[in-house]
Amino acid sequence: MTPRDGVTTSVPGPDPGEPACAAEPSPYPRPEGQDRYTISEVAAHTGLTAHTLRWYERIGLMPHIDRSHTGQRRYRNRDLDWLDLVGKLRLTGMPVAGMVRFAELVRDGDHNFPERQRLLEATRRDVLTRIAELRDTLAVLDHKIDFYSTAASPSERNLTQ
Repeated sequence: MTPRDGVTTSVPGPDPGEPACAAEPSPYPRPEGQDRYTISEVAAHTGLTAHTLRWYERIGLMPHIDRSHTGQRRYRNRDLDWLDLVGKLRLTGMPVAGMVRFAELVRDGDHNFPERQRLLEATRRDVLTRIAELRDTLAVLDHKIDFYSTAASPSERNLTQ
């Protein structure tokens, strides 16, 4: 983790050697000591639908998911870590194609760290721009709220005239 612009950042990934997600705990806690999950358990844990999880796998956003002897998907903790990152990337506004590209780079191996870094830095710049825009918008809203909280209502204006 490195603090930058007052923001602490962390980049989790599916690789065991990469740091775990340092974000707030998931609203859907994992069962203690478990490392195999069905698609319905993952859906309950992440808040995503089973359809979305299958779609993520189909478009290459998810790495290969293990299967049971009956063909059912069996997710692991590393898959849940990856889904946490994908959720964060979604919140940044990164297009699905960008997320899929990042997933491809991760699967390709460690030799492309600079390209991954460039992709994440570009996304970070976009997030900072959005934060600045939202702060400006918040300032306008605060100004309007202050105006309306101090302005007399029409019925009060009639009484004082």
